[in-house]
Amino acid sequence: MEKQAFSIAVFEGDGIGPEIMSPTIEALKQLTQSADSFSLTFETLPAGAVCFEKTGEDLPSESVEAAKQCDAILLSAMGLPHIRKPDGTELVPQIDLRLELNLFAGVRPVFTFDDGPQVLSDPRGANLDFVLVRESTEGMFAHKDEGKVVDNEYATEQLRITRAVSEKLFDFSFRLAQSRAKQLNRPSKLMCVDKANVFRSFWFFREIFNERAAHFPDVETSAMYVDAAAMKMVQSPWDLDVMVTENMFGDILSDLGAGLMGSLGLAPSADIGLDHAVFQPCHGSAPDIAGRGLANPLAMILSAAMMLEYLGEENQCDEASVLGVKLRNAATTAAAKPEGRGGDLGGTAGTDSIAQCVLDCL
Repeated sequence: MEKQAFSIAVFEGDGIGPEIMSPTIEALKQLTQSADSFSLTFETLPAGAVCFEKTGEDLPSESVEAAKQCDAILLSAMGLPHIRKPDGTELVPQIDLRLELNLFAGVRPVFTFDDGPQVLSDPRGANLDFVLVRESTEGMFAHKDEGKVVDNEYATEQLRITRAVSEKLFDFSFRLAQSRAKQLNRPSKLMCVDKANVFRSFWFFREIFNERAAHFPDVETSAMYVDAAAMKMVQSPWDLDVMVTENMFGDILSDLGAGLMGSLGLAPSADIGLDHAVFQPCHGSAPDIAGRGLANPLAMILSAAMMLEYLGEENQCDEASVLGVKLRNAATTAAAKPEGRGGDLGGTAGTDSIAQCVLDCL
């Protein structure tokens, strides 16, 4: 049988971005070199703050068009604090890419594991497993370049929530809850997180959620205000399954989720649309440690594991899904070993040591 050939667009990023991307590509190559049913090819494309400094563009149209032709996109940390737009804001090509490719579902898994870094004293915190789904194209970010400061007296921003995107977001989240129920052999649950008690836009958001819930009667639904949801994530996160929320709230809560895991260095993510998907770590470019061999590559590697599982599901390629799970398990096993635990997790291992530990675990 002829192998499926999957092409991967690679954005190496800024700061520590290239340092964590390199071992990730190496792990993918070693993991898949003997695969029977598929192969991977990689195309590195320019984007980011360094690209902007050189060319005046942080996300060249040629890079976007090339990425669209690929089966998936691996994106490392982007942006540098000292390279900014004329209005003073930082460059965020990763957000522009989400908007360009209509990647409405930001998937942020939150998990802990035996012998991993524990920040919760309750023993139930040792094996958390829930997912935050963040709408990634609307909310406060939809008009991120249109905010105004008027007469140096007040500032305004605009929030947008549309029915078309919200319906796609909720349907994706309901299907994710159903899929997890099968995988984990437990009832499926989906919680809508909003601020419907104060803002009409969020009541609209919840109304659409309730409408879509009628199409998924097997999924147990609930709704919670974002402040209460943040408290629940700290007090009893083991009760959670899938949470779905607006863009800004998701941006904040996903970092809280990374805190429960022990570090942003362990937090992977995916931004998924109907036709494209981007996989990237939740953390930033950390220019203060760039070039020092200290960066933790595990979040990038775990994002690559999510990519393999995505490719498997989208293309009916079971082997890709299996190898995605294998890579994820290798990364979490490495994080529990001294040679795989970086400074962000209380250890002393550097980038090369962590990367080698993952390869050894494979």
